[in-house]
Amino acid sequence: MVRVVATGTFEIIHPGHLRFLKEAKALGDELVVIVARARNVKHKPKPVIPEEQRRKVVESIKYVDKAILGDEKDIFKPIVELKPDIIVLGHDQHFDEKWLEEELRKRDLNSKVVRIKAKEPCEFCSSAKIIQALVESRTGIKIDLPNR
Repeated sequence: MVRVVATGTFEIIHPGHLRFLKEAKALGDELVVIVARARNVKHKPKPVIPEEQRRKVVESIKYVDKAILGDEKDIFKPIVELKPDIIVLGHDQHFDEKWLEEELRKRDLNSKVVRIKAKEPCEFCSSAKIIQALVESRTGIKIDLPNR
């Protein structure tokens, strides 16, 4: 059995997330998704949606066999416990593959790191774009958020 692990914040589920998870599932037999804990999100604004709610929504996606919350202190703890064959990264995830591979080797893990290059071509395949559109439609105020 090939175990695949994907990670993400999954604040606002959109078609880009679904494409990412579908591509991830196609790489193996089991897809486990680690949903980021709010305190560990540093590359964009902290999520508003509670962690457990985000986890439940992700787990309900048909490509996902199991969704768990990440560890608040050590992002590698769930990876060490799961011992995945493959760790997938989305086209826009901030992880550097080489750094991640080095960190995995330090923990005696031989997981293959795969960056999924496929992108879903749609106007609202970005949480930032969805938030921008909602704010503007409700308030008339234009905001500029990083495209994540």
